[in-house]
Amino acid sequence: MEEQIYPQRFTGALLYEGMNKPADHFSGQAAKLYDERNRALLPIFNCMHFLIRLGLQDAPPVAHVLCVGVGTGAEILQLAETFPGWTFVGLDPSASMLEVCRERLAQAGVLERCQLLNGYVQDAPTGETFDIAMAVLVAHFVPRAELLDFFTNMTSRLKPGGQLVTTQISSDLDAASFPEMMKNWGRVQALMGATPDSLANLPRLLRDMLTVLPHEETETILRQSGIAHPLRFFQALMITGWMGRKV
Repeated sequence: MEEQIYPQRFTGALLYEGMNKPADHFSGQAAKLYDERNRALLPIFNCMHFLIRLGLQDAPPVAHVLCVGVGTGAEILQLAETFPGWTFVGLDPSASMLEVCRERLAQAGVLERCQLLNGYVQDAPTGETFDIAMAVLVAHFVPRAELLDFFTNMTSRLKPGGQLVTTQISSDLDAASFPEMMKNWGRVQALMGATPDSLANLPRLLRDMLTVLPHEETETILRQSGIAHPLRFFQALMITGWMGRKV
C-alpha cells in the first residue's frame, strides 16, 4: 500500500489562537483545506499509522471499530484498506469534517463499511459491541476533568479483550528538559504556518487551552478506565500513542 496519510487533527495549541473552542476550526471551508495544511507533517503521521496497523494485526478478521473524533477519516482509510473485513463507526462533532470524511470514504470505495455519526464519544452505540476503539490526536482537546469519562466511554463499548488506541499531545510541561522540547515543537508548528506571535504564545496555550499531561498521568487514567497495561507504542516529540486491552 502506498504510504499516504490524510492527517487527522492539528497537533499543536496554535489552533486555539483567536478561537473559543476547537470545533470553531473544523467547519466550513476550513474542513476542506484541513488536510492540505497538515501535509508537512506526513512523515510523523505515516509512522504513527504504520505502528497502529502493526499493533492491531491480531484483531479479529471481521473487527468492528469505533473511531472517536474521526475528522477526515485518516484511520478508517488506512485500516479499511489493510483489513478488508473490518467495519467502522466514525464519530465527530463537526458536521463539516464528517462531510469531507464521507466524500473521501466514498472515493476510496469503503463508505458502505462505515457508519458516520455527528456527536461525541457518549453518542456512540452502547454495549460491548466493538473490537477496537480509537481516538487519534483527539484526547488533548478533552478537559482534564472529563478525560477519565472520555476513555471510560470508549472502554465500556469494547468487548472483553478489545483494544483501545489513543494518540495525543503528552509531555511534562514542568520537566527540566521541556524548554528543548518546546524549541522543537515550535519548529513543528512553523511547518504548519505558525506566525511569530503564535509561536510566542505557544507555551501559554499548551498549558491553558489543551490538556497536555505527563505520560505517567495519562497511563494512570487509561488504567482507571479499564486498560490494565497501556503500552506506549509511539512518540514523535509530544505526539504520543498508547494501546492496550480491556480488562
